[in-house]
Amino acid sequence: MAFDPRREDYQRLGLRFARGLDSGDPAGAMRAFSTFGRRFARMRDTLPQSDADRAFHLVADAAVIIDYQLPFVTDEQVEPFVSRAGKLIDEALSLDVLCHDAVRMRFAGAHPSFENSYDFLREGARAVLAACREQAAREAADASAERAHLAAEIAMRPYYRWMASLAEKALICGRNRACIQLAHELLELDPADSADVRFTCALAYAKLEDEQGLDTFAAKNAQLERGIGAEDAWMLLSRCALAFKRRDFDGARVQLRRITENYPHAVLDLIDQKELPEGVFSRLAVGPGSEDELMLAISEATVLLLDGRYPFGAWVEEEARRLATPQDLRELAESEEELR
Repeated sequence: MAFDPRREDYQRLGLRFARGLDSGDPAGAMRAFSTFGRRFARMRDTLPQSDADRAFHLVADAAVIIDYQLPFVTDEQVEPFVSRAGKLIDEALSLDVLCHDAVRMRFAGAHPSFENSYDFLREGARAVLAACREQAAREAADASAERAHLAAEIAMRPYYRWMASLAEKALICGRNRACIQLAHELLELDPADSADVRFTCALAYAKLEDEQGLDTFAAKNAQLERGIGAEDAWMLLSRCALAFKRRDFDGARVQLRRITENYPHAVLDLIDQKELPEGVFSRLAVGPGSEDELMLAISEATVLLLDGRYPFGAWVEEEARRLATPQDLRELAESEEELR
């Protein structure tokens, strides 16, 4: 799900390595490529790479620190981790000023205001699109026919992440129609929805209480649903919120029960409703249908759960407690005891 920075780093160098072997004899190229994985893991500097590749590697390292390690460190460790990630991002930009991921991540670190981030991303989107398209054309032209599509797609990913982040900021800032428009624009460019922007868009439709719009959007993008199909947590939470807002509590309970049927430990997560740190590189890469996916969806659905006009979050917690098994209640009590 979403973008894995380590995997993308591997793909970038793998494409460049393969490109260097294209002119050799096929048997020799196959033998050479068989060593790529080991060299990538242990001797990365011996592989052919550009400054842009080196910059992205530094961004990937920073992304792992910020998005996957920082949420779990002690208070005393926060500053060293943040400082290390900041230095990696600055070094990436010293190698490649057009490393758009680094530009976006540095701004996010320096300007925590959602409104400032929204304005910055919106104003820069057109230039990022032009630069990524130019890079994609170059990469596709230099790659063999069977690798041209992947090369072009990787070149476009920084723009996909830029737009997905912009849509998320629009949702958080209450610019729901702008969020929906941005999501539709990105889906037109990337029908496979590499950035999973449809999840953000579903929440925006629920915020607008536009059930018809959500139904139309879901039908149009049904082929994109993965893992558990159209029953993903974002869609179920959005439909649950819409039913609740029109006071169809039985319909809302149906959606809530589907969540508990589709996801492990769902009752506890729906009671807890943890708000997770937002991914800076991209939406966190988690497994479809996993508890981590549900926790991420609940966190992003805070815009619905904590809506000041409706006590939706309190209702979800109350209903989840009613669905809890004795084992669920024991685990919940143990968790609450640990926090005391």
